[in-house]
Amino acid sequence: MNLIEARTKRTEWWRRDRFGMFIHWGLYAIPARGEWVRKAESMSNEDYQPYFEEFNPTAYDPAAWATVAKAAGMRYAVMTAKHHDGFCLFDSQLTDYKATNTPAQRDLLREFADAFRAAGLKVGFYYSLIDWHHPDYPHYGDRHHPLRHDEAYKGNIHHFDRYLDYMHGQVRELCSNYGKIDILWFDFSYDDMIGEKWRASELIRMVRELQPDVIIDNRLEASGENAGSIRSQNPKPYAGDFASPEQIIPPEGIVDWQGNPVPWEACITMNNSWGYSAADKNYKSAKQLIRKLVECVSKNGNMILNVGPNAKGLFPAESLQLLSTIGSWMQANGDSIYGCGRAELPKPEWGYYTQKGNKLYAHVFEPPIGPLALSGLRGKVKRARLLADGSELKLIRPWNTFDFDDYLFINFGTPEHLTHPLPDEIDTVVELELK
Repeated sequence: MNLIEARTKRTEWWRRDRFGMFIHWGLYAIPARGEWVRKAESMSNEDYQPYFEEFNPTAYDPAAWATVAKAAGMRYAVMTAKHHDGFCLFDSQLTDYKATNTPAQRDLLREFADAFRAAGLKVGFYYSLIDWHHPDYPHYGDRHHPLRHDEAYKGNIHHFDRYLDYMHGQVRELCSNYGKIDILWFDFSYDDMIGEKWRASELIRMVRELQPDVIIDNRLEASGENAGSIRSQNPKPYAGDFASPEQIIPPEGIVDWQGNPVPWEACITMNNSWGYSAADKNYKSAKQLIRKLVECVSKNGNMILNVGPNAKGLFPAESLQLLSTIGSWMQANGDSIYGCGRAELPKPEWGYYTQKGNKLYAHVFEPPIGPLALSGLRGKVKRARLLADGSELKLIRPWNTFDFDDYLFINFGTPEHLTHPLPDEIDTVVELELK
């Protein structure tokens, strides 16, 4: 089995599930200015240390998190085992810089994994290749390190192989000590810190030996800026199982250089921050997030939607409200998401199509003037139903449609030739059973 065939097999469940939760959480929840606060404010390890000494999320209840994720229609979740600041939510034996040494005194990652598995959700770990706490990770002159401009570090010798031994060792711990992992989400490559700079082939061999079924993102080679060789016919061994566009939905999805679909997942925040940011109230609407999930699926993609818990270990109230609304829509319309992908039809002007076998789902965002026109489907549809409640929609041809021979028409009320409100203003889903 070649790399592309193996990738297709491994990602089968993931391409069926389509919707997941990302969780960015760590010491940065205390300053509450986002997960890049160390870089943004050029903070040294000493500047950052007070957050380590007070980290104690007494309200952390991963079973409650899992309940929220499942109710929102999410099928998998990925949490930060270690972010760029180097702090570990898991009980690594290779560092003292971990949650078990804070006032929390808990392996927070293990609790997450156990709770989400118990809820029937797939479990993934995010692991940063970058580490601003480790003494052997490059400081001065690095594009991202908090001390990149600090002249005191100019000329310092960093034993990068020693850091890589540490990093590989932590990945080994994650792959050995936490049961079956469904997703391993590395982040991220940049400049010359890419591919074999991470000893990527060696790392992948180890991961595959320990977790043969785990699916891995493409960021050992790439970042949100580009997809890397996963789009080629001969991807590198560390090209990953899926591409990971960040804060964007690719205009045409992601395909290889011959036009064949490549597994991909858009990672999206609810506001503008990954880690908890108390002042960031710029939340997207539930309507926008639902419609963007539909857009991803219509382009053969997934969406992983982020939550940044606060210092107490609670999801922000705004996130809970959004997830509740998304969950209500998914409960009624999830069949148009799970197991679905691109339809072999042009994008309609009123919304999107998704398809699963002989079921074509019309996601209607904009109410038509008069009946709804479905191009190229006349004579090809056996029946139409509102997906949310199963109610019949007639296949019609009112007097004002006679000039449009190639179109199928439906409407959401009577008289059939007039305009009627959509049953769901967020996204009215019509299930069309094809002949």
